[in-house]
Amino acid sequence: MEQRGGTLMKLETFQYTSHGKHKGWSIDQFPELDSENTLIIIFSSPDFINDPTPIQELAKHYPSSQIIGCSSAGEIAGTHISDHSLSVAIAKFEKTPIKIASIQINSTEGSFKTGQQIATMLNQDDLRGIFVLSDGLKINGSELVKGLNTINKSNVVITGGLAGDGSEFKQTWTIYNGKIITDTIVGVGFYGDYIQLGHGSCGGWDIFGPERRITRSKNNVLYELDGKPALALYKEYLGEKASGLPATGLLFPLAIRKSTGDPHQLVRTILGVDEKAGSLIFAGDMPEGYLAQLMRANFDRLIAGATEAGKLTFKKHVGLEQNNSPLLLIAISCVGRRLLLGERTEEETESVLELFPEGTQQIGFYSYGELSPYNEGTCDLHNQTMTLTSITEEV
Repeated sequence: MEQRGGTLMKLETFQYTSHGKHKGWSIDQFPELDSENTLIIIFSSPDFINDPTPIQELAKHYPSSQIIGCSSAGEIAGTHISDHSLSVAIAKFEKTPIKIASIQINSTEGSFKTGQQIATMLNQDDLRGIFVLSDGLKINGSELVKGLNTINKSNVVITGGLAGDGSEFKQTWTIYNGKIITDTIVGVGFYGDYIQLGHGSCGGWDIFGPERRITRSKNNVLYELDGKPALALYKEYLGEKASGLPATGLLFPLAIRKSTGDPHQLVRTILGVDEKAGSLIFAGDMPEGYLAQLMRANFDRLIAGATEAGKLTFKKHVGLEQNNSPLLLIAISCVGRRLLLGERTEEETESVLELFPEGTQQIGFYSYGELSPYNEGTCDLHNQTMTLTSITEEV
């Protein structure tokens, strides 16, 4: 456990492990930081839905605190990545009011309305940021983001991620008020002039093959590329890896953009396939008329992408070392990156953390989608990126 003295926010991070010789909490006792302005974030192995006792312990010890979290495809604690664990951050704000909210997801078609509702619930005149965690499977991430963006305030930063389930793609869940809930989006709003939020998102994939036109799609379901069945075309590229779909689809995402003159490319990854319809189901919208191109991994560029996300985020905190404020760094990276990087995965969490001042505390998780502005501006849905959110209070 690490702790830094600061003029405002007090911050602690620690872990719980359910397997191995270090089973249990990584600390002897919970820090005494309970308050109405205390935010607890928990990133959890999917296993804990069967035995949520450690999550309940936290909720019992912090009855006044605001608690959110989600299931993951790997938990990040510092530079380390674990399975069968909880990665926990406790931030007690001195001058920043916070508020949490949750909305049930009724259907994928209702994703826009769901995002709009949670944004409305958290909106106040002094709102400065929203951090959102969503079910990772029963949501159209693009429509969720469009709903969140209806808040339409240029000074409000919206970031977050879609919950994971390892590489199973069966059930994801979120945590609200210390309880595991399914089919739900949770979010926290940050208010006032003392909160400082940074963000950065970058991929690092290589593009290959021809750019093709999306000729038939509906929302996040892709039916045809250049008039040909999308699933059949995709399987041609995957070759023997096609038998492992949808999981192997993580290795070959698609880059989409509006036109040849559009430099703003978004990455989309596969969540499922429909053999009967010959279609691919993505984590976000695949608009008709857009251009799509296959991507594949370049290991060094993936690590460099994480470093670039760190640089973008740190730009928001000029002077942080001078005022000695503790900083929480939330790293949300795509499960596809973890599958590809394998034993090199911790290189991306290391490359991020080393950019920040000593004492910066990092937690995070491997996700089914990442939410962040592309660089500046409104929030976007990303896949296959390292996406960072930084949180601190400053005088």
